[in-house]
Amino acid sequence: MVPALAGEDFEQAHGDEVREIETERYAELIDEVEPLPKARMLIERLKEQGHAVVLASSAKGGDVEHYLEHLDARELADACTTSDDVEATKPEPDLVKAALERAPNPEADAVLVGDSTWDCEAARRAGVQCIAVLTGGFSDEELREAGAVAVYESVEDLLARIDETPFGLQVSA
Repeated sequence: MVPALAGEDFEQAHGDEVREIETERYAELIDEVEPLPKARMLIERLKEQGHAVVLASSAKGGDVEHYLEHLDARELADACTTSDDVEATKPEPDLVKAALERAPNPEADAVLVGDSTWDCEAARRAGVQCIAVLTGGFSDEELREAGAVAVYESVEDLLARIDETPFGLQVSA
């Protein structure tokens, strides 16, 4: 994210320092992070429909554990991958590929739900369809250009229109 925001020269000169400071500051604020409205309900609905749910987060494992507990979704996830499991995170496909390997049926078709261009690009590079929601600060156009096959206003909007989505496929990521 550093080069995307500040450029490659800044990344080369200060990237590691910025990431270290970000990690420290985020640790101070992590308890203020709230799940997106209806996020748990979306996971429940996917499970009710017989889909596997594999969470693939670029966050560190400890942060993801915190999120799972806060969302009360640990028992709903079939598997989980984090930045601790791969060398490169989104937009590289490594995290998505790791999620697919941990899915109960790795050969099944998969759909990734994300909210950033990095999510969409990682899914595309891994050969997975991506449904995007407008909760990550990116526009509909940016998400579609990055590879989203559908874009919804929110998780609540996606949940309300889930029968219109590629979730007709067996979801595994």
